[in-house]
Amino acid sequence: MLAVALAVAGSVAVALAVALRRARSRHQHAMGERGWLLERERETAARAAVGEERARIARELHDIVSHNVSVMIVQAAAAREVLATMPAEAGAALAAVERAGRDTMTELRHLLGLLAPDPAGEEPGDHTDLAPQPTLARLSPLVDRIAFAGLPVEVRVSGEPQPLPTGIDVTAYRIVQEALTNALKHGSGGRAEVTIRYADRALRVEVLTGGPSVLTGDPAPRAAPGDGAGRGLAGLRERVAVYGGDLDARRRLGGGYRVRARLPLDAS
Repeated sequence: MLAVALAVAGSVAVALAVALRRARSRHQHAMGERGWLLERERETAARAAVGEERARIARELHDIVSHNVSVMIVQAAAAREVLATMPAEAGAALAAVERAGRDTMTELRHLLGLLAPDPAGEEPGDHTDLAPQPTLARLSPLVDRIAFAGLPVEVRVSGEPQPLPTGIDVTAYRIVQEALTNALKHGSGGRAEVTIRYADRALRVEVLTGGPSVLTGDPAPRAAPGDGAGRGLAGLRERVAVYGGDLDARRRLGGGYRVRARLPLDAS
């Protein structure tokens, strides 16, 4: 009987050892598959992050180049018109062209530093020339440049100004910049009105510009072929949507255009 019991115990031990080995093998296989899936998820998230960053930089490049080059073109044309008869005014216009060119180079160096950072972790170029991301705090220099280029701008601020998340602050600035640049570039004329409203749960930005009236049947100003008109506003819609907001741009019945955006503050 003892021999039979020992044989049974040995068989059970062998069976348990085999079962344990199989369970361990299945566990290792499952862990390997899980690790592979996690690695795939990390790679997918990394590619998505790279794509989002490239899109953000592309929008920044468009905003920088479109605005500053438009100002330079308008000022250069003004200088050419009065170069012989009003040299002082021509000199002021050329000085504005120079400032716009310097601003463009500064912001482009900043973005290029993001794309190709220095091996030591520093951005290339003269650090004293690098400007921070444009926010509503830098709205006055933008308005001055636009007004000097020939489009008077009135700015109104309502509500109690408050610190804004950086992304929303930059987006609000870019909305104003794009709307004023389009008005200047396409020669809609008249004046522009910028309204910044601080509310409890949202920041509202509105830009009204003058121009031909749809009531009189006057055609809207048309951009030159291939100048990318509308691309900036399309990019801004995407940027505003990232923060859960919305942007609307359309012709006004009385003439010109209206750009209106709402940026939620409680969801940021």
